[in-house]
Amino acid sequence: MRQEGLEGVRRGKKKRTTIVDEAALERARDLLQRDFTASRPNEKWVADITYLRTWNGFVYLAFVLDCYSRMIVGWQLATHLRTDLVLDALEMANGLRRPAPGLIAHTDRGSQYTSIRYTDRLDELGAAPSVGSRGDAYDNAMAEAWVATYKSELVDGRRFPSFEHVEHETLHWIGFYNDERLHEELGDLPPAEYEQLNINKDNSRTLAAR
Repeated sequence: MRQEGLEGVRRGKKKRTTIVDEAALERARDLLQRDFTASRPNEKWVADITYLRTWNGFVYLAFVLDCYSRMIVGWQLATHLRTDLVLDALEMANGLRRPAPGLIAHTDRGSQYTSIRYTDRLDELGAAPSVGSRGDAYDNAMAEAWVATYKSELVDGRRFPSFEHVEHETLHWIGFYNDERLHEELGDLPPAEYEQLNINKDNSRTLAAR
């Protein structure tokens, strides 16, 4: 269980999803320094893992969020905490967004994110890995805020009947979050609309400058 990043459930204690890889700490650095502002899509991504309860045990959700529009650009559910979970979410984000080299990919210091497989994949994509300090949620505050929204609006303390039920409801809610849910920080626009509106504005300015 330790090798797989798992631990037994203890009554009254929060489920732990972050297992620190001590050997990776020396090569890790924080490129954001709590600055989650972005001037364009695919400039800064934040990622994290959270968990849900089902009648058959825990299900873990890994996600990738674009700081520019707060859009969820990649996600994956699994019943384990192996590196494959976060890699699958990253691959989804890469497939949908095709970021140019120079992207900053920020996470906490969990062993999944500091693993050789994950950091090597970031290197292949031309993305720079970034991690916050140990045990400080503010260093990944935008991801933590999204987890709070997801938990309060969809989960709300529920224990889901099955993995498939979690998958279906999460897919539906993330679609709603990206395409319909209004965000005060985005001028009361949903992420997809905010992003498209500003991309169109930037294109218009470019054409006008020519």
